[in-house]
Amino acid sequence: MPASPIEVYSWPTPNGHKIHIMLEECELPYRAHPVNIGKGDQFAPDFLQISPNNKIPAITDPHGPDGKPISLFESGAILVYLAGKTGKFLPTGDRERYDVLQWLMFQMGGVGPMLGQAHHFRLYAPEKIAYAIDRYSNEAKRLYGVIDKQLSKNRFIAGKSYSIADIAIFPWLRSWENQGITLTDFPYLKDWFDGIAARPAVQRGVKVLADLRQPITGDKEREILFGKTQYEKR
Repeated sequence: MPASPIEVYSWPTPNGHKIHIMLEECELPYRAHPVNIGKGDQFAPDFLQISPNNKIPAITDPHGPDGKPISLFESGAILVYLAGKTGKFLPTGDRERYDVLQWLMFQMGGVGPMLGQAHHFRLYAPEKIAYAIDRYSNEAKRLYGVIDKQLSKNRFIAGKSYSIADIAIFPWLRSWENQGITLTDFPYLKDWFDGIAARPAVQRGVKVLADLRQPITGDKEREILFGKTQYEKR
């Protein structure tokens, strides 16, 4: 491995997988450091220095735009940065670029938060709240429908070319069963999903740190992830 790889502070979640996949697709040297969010590693002072919102992923690139180190948090920002660094997966033409960016924002503002809520209320909430389960399961289906319609007209999320929009959305759809989705109900999305899943770089990316993740079963983990620890001032 080169002496100065990109340092990636992450965990095998959809947001983490975005960056693992992007780094693999771009063939950039990197070193993955696990941030076990079930044990509270995200609240460590050193991690908060580069990710003040205590969320994974975050990166430090020793070779930033001015030749000096740069640290970044927020997976969407990291994808844009890596695309700019390598000239890959984000078009240079204004129209095509904005097409990709709007679908990236669709993931950041819609797909991630809403499917995350579906996961929470369907799987992790200590009590089953029918209203919340129905609300977020229905929103998941609506979002899948939006994506399916877009893919009925385009090979990839933002047009003819594979981009950071595809890389951002794909990891969130890997848990479709937990979101109350039947994938065959969305045939264009399914074809796209299967094609992305077959990419060698994607297969490598979703394996990064995957052997470290364990199911959330203990009360302590639940408290760290969803309880008062998450809201303490730091």
